Amino acid sequence: MSSSVHCKITEPDHGANLQVLRAVATFELVKGMIVLLAACGILLLVHQEDPWDIADGLLKLLHISPDHHFAQVFLDWADGLTEAKIWAVAAGAMAYSLLRFAEAYGLWYARAWAEWIALISGTLYLPFEIYKVVHRQSLFHVSILLINVAVVLYMAYALKTGESLHSVRQQT
Repeated sequence: MSSSVHCKITEPDHGANLQVLRAVATFELVKGMIVLLAACGILLLVHQEDPWDIADGLLKLLHISPDHHFAQVFLDWADGLTEAKIWAVAAGAMAYSLLRFAEAYGLWYARAWAEWIALISGTLYLPFEIYKVVHRQSLFHVSILLINVAVVLYMAYALKTGESLHSVRQQT
């Protein structure tokens, strides 16, 4: 009479991993779309007589007082705009958007290269976000920092345990 021992090895929940990756992908897609819309808005300033007037009108539309530091920086920036600067800012914003779109696509389909992009770019933002929380603590800045820390930690985990996501990649 032989006795057999059955061990059940539990596999990681690939559906949950894919959901997390797709949530981050959606977040990156939204960031890319916001910056792309901003780039289009910046391009509206080309051939305008006074970008400062447009910037001031935008602040009024958004109910932002020109007395705030950010508003003053924005108005000063608009006052010094040239057509070449407008095109350069729009090109930079479009490049950033394309990177976010590529990252979103790669994360949606669980590609390791996109996980690396998310890890590196998220890590690069951390010092700026920590600075903001230390100097201008608000629920918004704390939330952004916590989301970014969670994304960076998850991407580090996903890359470290790349084998566990291998079957997720095969499912997509």
